[in-house]
Amino acid sequence: MDDDAFTDAERAAVYRCIESRRDVRREFLPDAIPDAVVARLLAAGHAAPSVGFLQPWNFLLVRQAETKRALHAAFTRANAEAAALFEGERADLYRSLKLEGLLEAPLLLCVTCERSRAGPVVLGRTHQSEVDVYSTVCAVQNIWLAARAENLGVGWVSILSLGDLRAILGIPEHILPVALLCVGRVSGFAGTPDLERAGWRERLALDTLVFAERFGTPWRPGP
Repeated sequence: MDDDAFTDAERAAVYRCIESRRDVRREFLPDAIPDAVVARLLAAGHAAPSVGFLQPWNFLLVRQAETKRALHAAFTRANAEAAALFEGERADLYRSLKLEGLLEAPLLLCVTCERSRAGPVVLGRTHQSEVDVYSTVCAVQNIWLAARAENLGVGWVSILSLGDLRAILGIPEHILPVALLCVGRVSGFAGTPDLERAGWRERLALDTLVFAERFGTPWRPGP
């Protein structure tokens, strides 16, 4: 067998990691994450694919309680604005959801995109201007899966304004904040996503999302 090939056990572990990854909001424990583990997560993020080998990301670690409280206050303001967009039972359900773990998680990680890092013309970005942002999201996913392999939970907090995030974390205007992640040990990983269990939304059937040759033409897999 090729020395670079995955064994059956290794391949199964990768798929288990993907399938058991969860967006964690409630189960964080206060245990500090060793720097060696944090370094492995960041190395996983830095190993992500990037168009034109741009590597547009930066990683900002937040542990201080004062900063966490400021971010939580920004979330609270934005969450009230978001709740007002829903009506009736949907609004009640929204308000019952816990959508962040900013105060509970021992580590917050902000992943940013420096869009001008390689200058105005970037290989692969000449016709699709957002691929540097997409590349940064690949780094986020790498971190998330690496965290799951380390038995750490991750929650992505998107309900707060970019202006507040920039002001609180001192992020320059030309840097785009992409993800604010809560990271920490957890009491357990749920078998299904929180929002699915809460009745907010069900997982879509994969076979309704896959097409062959032209958009809208269903793919019919063989035996």
